[in-house]
Amino acid sequence: MSVEQPLWRALTGYRILAVLYAAGVFAWSYPQYSTPLPGVLFLLLLGCWTFATLRNLGSADRCTLPFLVTDIALGLAGILLTPVVDGHHQVGPTLPSIWVAGPVLAFALKGGWRWAAGASVLVGIANVVERGMITRSTFHNVLLVCVASVAIGYVIEVARASERTLARALRIEAATRERERLARDIHDSVLQVLAMVQRRGTALGGEAAELGRMAGEQEVALRALVSSGVVPEPGRTAASAPEPGAVPGPRDGHRTGADPGGGTGAGAGAGPCDVRALLSSYAGARVTFAEPGAPVLLPGRTAAELAAAVGAALDNVERHAGRGTEAGAQAWVLLEDEPDAVIVSVRDDGPGIPAGRLAAAEAEGRMGVALSIRGRLRELGGTAELVSVPGQGTEVEMRVPKDGD
Repeated sequence: MSVEQPLWRALTGYRILAVLYAAGVFAWSYPQYSTPLPGVLFLLLLGCWTFATLRNLGSADRCTLPFLVTDIALGLAGILLTPVVDGHHQVGPTLPSIWVAGPVLAFALKGGWRWAAGASVLVGIANVVERGMITRSTFHNVLLVCVASVAIGYVIEVARASERTLARALRIEAATRERERLARDIHDSVLQVLAMVQRRGTALGGEAAELGRMAGEQEVALRALVSSGVVPEPGRTAASAPEPGAVPGPRDGHRTGADPGGGTGAGAGAGPCDVRALLSSYAGARVTFAEPGAPVLLPGRTAAELAAAVGAALDNVERHAGRGTEAGAQAWVLLEDEPDAVIVSVRDDGPGIPAGRLAAAEAEGRMGVALSIRGRLRELGGTAELVSVPGQGTEVEMRVPKDGD
């Protein structure tokens, strides 16, 4: 609901009460009027107009400029008609009384403080003409209406600007989230294949090396596009080895539990899914999986995204922690079921990640940790904490709240 919508409803109520008040004042002071008949006719017209135009005060779109002009013209006519009805100035208020503030406030809600100031000036001039001079009470009444309407008009302008800013921020956030989702899908599929082609082509040599070089260039361009939206100049070659945080691709059937992009055959649905079933497929000769004895249930999409993040962490272990060793690094996956969250820890005994290496990899467009792990957990309302000590391995702790979607 718009911020200004309650103000339109309040103005509608004010106009109804104001026209009843004006009619009550007229009826109370009826014997004091010198020529009451024109006043009766005017108040009947004012009452009919007020109740017939209630829909025009439903929103700024319905409150059209012709309506506003007619509305304030009716109020000004009532003020100028007052000396005819009250020829001896026995009654203080004008015929429309406080009702005339309604059109001024409508101008404020519709067009802001500038429109409100213009309408207030017209009402002030009409009151001075009706009195024939500037009296203290006339000055105070006009000043009060002017200050109130200008203030409300200014508040409305600020509220509308805030609404536009909020709407723009929400659009940017939605676009950013969609871009991150697409970047994860690209990172978990296309970039892996390009990195594998570049690596295998370089190893084979000949025409395969040229194909690998082209794949490397496309990998660099795609990484730059994913990370910053800027494509580097043609001819730039890919780095010979991916940096920490990159997930170079499926190797030896390692990623069997989660499809690239986060979908799983077992957990992509909306119903509850046992996380143990998704993570157990990662267990192998170099991956030890520890799980609770009871099912660990999460919504299907949440479980699938968590399993994909675990797969990305294990890919990093296989590609980076085992580099330069024959046996490769060992990894341990621990699944914990807490009352309010599900926690998965992925730990390895590799060489660890040097300080600042992940930030440098992210700046180069290698977004394995930033998107495939942290990005997924952030969209699930969870967190991913990475702790790495050189020479002692790396541990990634992923926490997903159970009430997340």
